[in-house]
Amino acid sequence: MTLSSDAAVAPVQLQRFSTAERWVHRTIGILLLILIVTAALLFIPDLGGLVGNRQTVRRIHEIVGFALPIPLLLALLSRAFRDDADRLNRFRPTDWKWLRSRDRRSGRIPVGKFNAGQKLNAAFSLGAILVLLATGTMMFFSSYFPDALRTGATFVHDWLSIAFIIVVVGHIYMALNDATARLGMRSGSVPESWARREHGDWAAEELGTVSNND
Repeated sequence: MTLSSDAAVAPVQLQRFSTAERWVHRTIGILLLILIVTAALLFIPDLGGLVGNRQTVRRIHEIVGFALPIPLLLALLSRAFRDDADRLNRFRPTDWKWLRSRDRRSGRIPVGKFNAGQKLNAAFSLGAILVLLATGTMMFFSSYFPDALRTGATFVHDWLSIAFIIVVVGHIYMALNDATARLGMRSGSVPESWARREHGDWAAEELGTVSNND
């Protein structure tokens, strides 16, 4: 029996993200987009003038802000999510080497499922969400906190929000420059060739040729 040409050249696909992980990523992305837009409307006077009811915008921002951690908490029910969270929480000597290298994307340095940049982005994003939630709570329940604490919370909330937006924009920029990475988050699978180049240790692990070194 002769295989068709399409079957003969079909690339091997590796499962990268579970359905639960992809939905969490999308949900967090949508919530963050709403928070960024509403924050801009509240923070920038010229944009705020485009909205008829500023109080409604503030209320949406508050509700979505309190809802942001919920997808992360629900995701903890997923074994795949917990496993990947554990991977993101481990910084190896090769991660420092990857950060210092100018040809870090060449595949010369073995990388696990997540590279050092992704680990740093995840750590900063989680920390920022927790701090923004804490400071936002102080601002929402302002009558329960002294003036000095409320003022400090507002200062931290505003400036950390700006820093977080910059990181989010950078994350989007990196994603736009890697169509295969976007495919992995959209479909859950990536070609073996991409995995070997970008995440060689993880690809070898998935193919059963080495143990996990993430």
